[in-house]
Amino acid sequence: MSPKVIQVEPQANHQLCLQFDNGELRLFDVTPYLTKGIFTELVSPDYFQQVKPFFGGVQWPNEQDFSPDTLYLTSVELRRSPVES
Repeated sequence: MSPKVIQVEPQANHQLCLQFDNGELRLFDVTPYLTKGIFTELVSPDYFQQVKPFFGGVQWPNEQDFSPDTLYLTSVELRRSPVES
């Protein structure tokens, strides 16, 4: 089971900066999905900015979403928070 998203920050070029509950900060590229079905609405910069954490993944107002597994397994690690002792 993948870690859960606890914070999401939309970035330029349809990227999402994701903070996971395991302390990792990762970058997810949404561009491969922008021509597919319900995800075409995410092309709009204003709409893309409306992303929120949702049940461990992320979701937009019209219910486009990505699961924690997809987000974690297909994103790249930016950094890991130091482990607290």
